[in-house]
Amino acid sequence: MSDRHLVVDHLKFSYEGLFNSAELYNLIATWFYEKTWDWYEKINQEQVTLQGKQIRIVLEPWKSVSDYHKITMKIHLQMIDVKEVEVEHEGKKLHLNHGVVRIVFDGFVVSDRKGRWNGSPFKWFVAFMAEKYFFKEHYHKFEVWIKSDLDDLYNKIKNYLNVYKYTYQR
Repeated sequence: MSDRHLVVDHLKFSYEGLFNSAELYNLIATWFYEKTWDWYEKINQEQVTLQGKQIRIVLEPWKSVSDYHKITMKIHLQMIDVKEVEVEHEGKKLHLNHGVVRIVFDGFVVSDRKGRWNGSPFKWFVAFMAEKYFFKEHYHKFEVWIKSDLDDLYNKIKNYLNVYKYTYQR
């Protein structure tokens, strides 16, 4: 069994206003594709209620950074009370969504990504000692890497959601 070390704990983002849910999802998917991350979409649920759509997506992307380590993220994306609205921008009518977006990010460094050093207590002890005392700088490099990538994704989403300056018409 691999050891998963929490590096970024519940980095939260919240937004209420106009957005395009498909573009937001594509922004996240494109970011991971460009950074060569693999990903797993654990949950993708949509429920239609009287208040609007309730969308819940849980993503678990990962990237192998060495033979022994990988970095992973867990992203909880919730879109609450999403309604389609029509807005006017530069004389054109656009169809967008209005609602609440909440995102929670977690970042991890996973040791022994292939599970090769947990077959016996002796192997586990050797791997633990090597990681703790000999490869500490490698581990630190991967911590910085996951923090940097999470910060970059967070800022991309933040910038995307703050670009909409439209006139809202009911």
